[in-house]
Amino acid sequence: MLNWNNIIKFANHGTPAPERRVEKTEAEWREILTENQFKITRLAFTERAGSGEYCSSHEAGKYNCVCCATPLFDSTIKFESGTGWPSFTAPIAENAANYIKDESHGMIRVETTCNTCDAHLGHVFPDGPAPSGLRYCINSDALKLEQS
Repeated sequence: MLNWNNIIKFANHGTPAPERRVEKTEAEWREILTENQFKITRLAFTERAGSGEYCSSHEAGKYNCVCCATPLFDSTIKFESGTGWPSFTAPIAENAANYIKDESHGMIRVETTCNTCDAHLGHVFPDGPAPSGLRYCINSDALKLEQS
């Protein structure tokens, strides 16, 4: 199971390679995404707290990348963080997310992107529940729930 030390190592030295890569032009992404999905996943915008479709969602299934359909998070590891964004304790696979040191907005954080298509997902923090201690704070518009 991933922990904060793993995340810092990946942010500083690279994440394990994904199973596949999906690359499209900006025009191709704009064709398949809504305006808000494009802003969040391709331009690293953040949706307003509490506004996302999956903030309070409790349906069973997998949360896939809205851009490339890569499975990212499972509903069994989703939890209520009180932050206003869907929160998870771990990705489905060690190489599902990519980790990037983010020094924007006067703080140091770790950005998470889809490791398959580079879509901005959100950020990961070391203040989540056991057993991982991680809180993946993810934009709803970066995800698509595949119900099981």
